[in-house]
Amino acid sequence: MWKNALLQGLIALLPVFLFLVWYNRPKRTRFVPLFLAAACGIALFLNARLSVAALSGIHLDFRYLPLLIGSLYGGLPVAVFLVCVYLVYRLLHIQASIEYLYFGAVVLLLHVPLIRISTKFRLGPRAKRFKIAFVCLFVMSLDYCAFIMIKNRGELLPPFRDDPGLLANWAVFLLVAVLAVHFMELGFERVNLQNALQEMSRKYRGEVRRLQQFIDQAPLVVVILDASGRIVHVNEFALRLIHPVSGKDVIDQHYRVLRQLMDIDSPSPIERVMQGDERAVEMVRFRAHTIYTIACVIKGSPGQSSDGILLIGQDVTELQQLKDELGRMERLSLVGQMAASITHEIRNPMAVIRGFVQLLNERSSAEQQSYFRIVMEELDRANGIINDFLSLAQNRIVEKQPGSLHDVLNEMMPLIYADANMRGQVVELRLTDDIGPLEINSKEIKQLVLNLARNGMEAMPGGGVLRIETVDLPETVQLRVTDSGVGIPQEKLERLFEPFYTTKTNGTGLGLALCLSIVERHNGIIRVESKVGEGTTFIVNFSKPGSRNV
Repeated sequence: MWKNALLQGLIALLPVFLFLVWYNRPKRTRFVPLFLAAACGIALFLNARLSVAALSGIHLDFRYLPLLIGSLYGGLPVAVFLVCVYLVYRLLHIQASIEYLYFGAVVLLLHVPLIRISTKFRLGPRAKRFKIAFVCLFVMSLDYCAFIMIKNRGELLPPFRDDPGLLANWAVFLLVAVLAVHFMELGFERVNLQNALQEMSRKYRGEVRRLQQFIDQAPLVVVILDASGRIVHVNEFALRLIHPVSGKDVIDQHYRVLRQLMDIDSPSPIERVMQGDERAVEMVRFRAHTIYTIACVIKGSPGQSSDGILLIGQDVTELQQLKDELGRMERLSLVGQMAASITHEIRNPMAVIRGFVQLLNERSSAEQQSYFRIVMEELDRANGIINDFLSLAQNRIVEKQPGSLHDVLNEMMPLIYADANMRGQVVELRLTDDIGPLEINSKEIKQLVLNLARNGMEAMPGGGVLRIETVDLPETVQLRVTDSGVGIPQEKLERLFEPFYTTKTNGTGLGLALCLSIVERHNGIIRVESKVGEGTTFIVNFSKPGSRNV
């Protein structure tokens, strides 16, 4: 009897062990019902075939265990299939009419609820699943006891007392059932852990990919170094900044290689962090860029040293240019305040001095008149500088009227021709077809043209050609003043319109700043094109009426 009970138990556990071996990959989840239907069906059939009769005439087998395991863990189709197999097999072995009544009660009280439970059994928490399984075992035990009572005319204890094998069989049945449920849970938990690990790994890879994308696409310089100072990662923005360097040229290299590629001589914030600082901030100038950099320690796990160094840099070149422009405007404002405060204080004494010098000049001898003429010229020059101060500093709204740019140029040409003739230079005037009226202030435009023309003539000390021309564009009219002089170096072009910045020996640095002020008051744009040794072209764009501002 014991041997048969152990054999029945092993057969009942066979689907569980096969399931643990087979169900080791998440991709096999969809085949679980089919596998359990086949394995539990075979075990149910073998248990029924190997059943033996006890001394009381009761057949002992563990066919309920494959039925229970397959129904609970295989789902509704498997439960229906196994219950049908079990019921058909049991109907074939009914001998007395009372057993039909008992069979109907078992179907209603055990098998129908078991089929209903199978639909949602796997959806509940583990503790709830264990409770349901034990309730089913308890009901099956009642069925076991009730069947013994039917066979022995209502008596339960005598069969157990007279046949100890019944009690042993029942104990092995309960033990095997508990083990079967436990190992099935282990199998599902293992695969659930694999699913959770795969899902977590997928999310982790997704987060890493998104973070990498953010680091590469963000307009920031990002450099990650290990604890020894070797470069681990450089983002795409940083590589574009130090073009034509690629990632393989700097990865696994010491950070000093990056310093050499960027041609930075000053100590970098990385070095300060390497020397023990938690955080270092520095403004780094690299080629034509200004980069605000922050270097900090990458914190390691508690109780461990740092995992490396993180360098983040932001290109603040445009911000620095805006700051410089603001400084220029502040200087202009200061110049305006100075000019407004000193103009009346200086102009009046100078006018008196010039008047007396002119009077002395008329009464002096011919030998001394040249000296007085020099004094008057210098006074006139000082007065012109004051006028430039006033024109540059005044931030007023000019009165503009419809006028022809060509008419202004034609009025100015006799003066420009005369000035060029004295210098031994040639002036060419090239006017496009009629461009229509523009909103201009004729007085200021004359001053603009005269300043640009004289600058061009002064850039050709050995003679040359000054060309003044107009170009008609769809939304703008261009005024171009080109000389064939020595040209302007590239490094000086950026500061050309700054007040007090001049490339001339005796210049004040106010002429081009005044030109810029006039152009801006006319909502225009002025720019310079120059090549050393070939000449310079000043290009002024004026908006046509009704067009968008240039």
